[in-house]
Amino acid sequence: MPGRLPAGLLLAAAAGALLTSCSLRLPIDDGPPPTVRRQLGAKQPPPAEPAPDREPLVLVWLIANKYHTGLVFPYDWLVESGFVPPEGFDSPKSVVMSWGNRDAYSEAGLDSTGKIVRVLLTPTPSVMELIVADWDVAEMIPHQRIWKKQVPREMGKPLAHFLNECSRDTPNGTPAVVCPASWGDGVQIECKYRYFIPRVCNVWTAQAMEAIGCDMNPWWALTAAGVARQAERNGFELIWNAYGNQQPDTRDTP
Repeated sequence: MPGRLPAGLLLAAAAGALLTSCSLRLPIDDGPPPTVRRQLGAKQPPPAEPAPDREPLVLVWLIANKYHTGLVFPYDWLVESGFVPPEGFDSPKSVVMSWGNRDAYSEAGLDSTGKIVRVLLTPTPSVMELIVADWDVAEMIPHQRIWKKQVPREMGKPLAHFLNECSRDTPNGTPAVVCPASWGDGVQIECKYRYFIPRVCNVWTAQAMEAIGCDMNPWWALTAAGVARQAERNGFELIWNAYGNQQPDTRDTP
């Protein structure tokens, strides 16, 4: 077929992209995470000190379709732990967060052969999506699988460090917004690091889970199924399976 790339050339290009990439992981050091990483903009309040009567455990959620994973975090926990949100961002109950190729997250999506080839064979720009979640996770995402886990409140600081270090800053020290979220109310934040195969969305999820204390191997987290298996070994409880007959458990404790 005219214009079709030979299979050998495609494989060679893919191997070259992998060999020249720095690593599978997003290259973020583990800390020590400071309370505030940046100079906050005028509209951004400093992180709040956690009240002494706060619960020692915080409920987080893992969500997944057949290919893609994301995490849901209480928003006030992120901010009190040092997470710097985009300027003017709302103050929701929770936020849904995930990471991926900028074109795949766009309204048009991967709508051309050129975009697909670039994503498959070259490092491409990436975004971290931050979606407002003022609803019950188990009731409002019935088309995905959902897990939940209680994590120690102090794990918010390494998580905030990881999330802050993913984003590219504006001159006022807040994350640079690329465009609105691909669904719901929220934004896409410009990421410092490139997306490439095999550094995919699920690797970002695995690293975020490591930040909250999970023992994850990113090479076994290239697929949503791989993330799910490791999540369950780390104490995440499956409470809704969109591909089975299980009814969602909406309780706030495991």
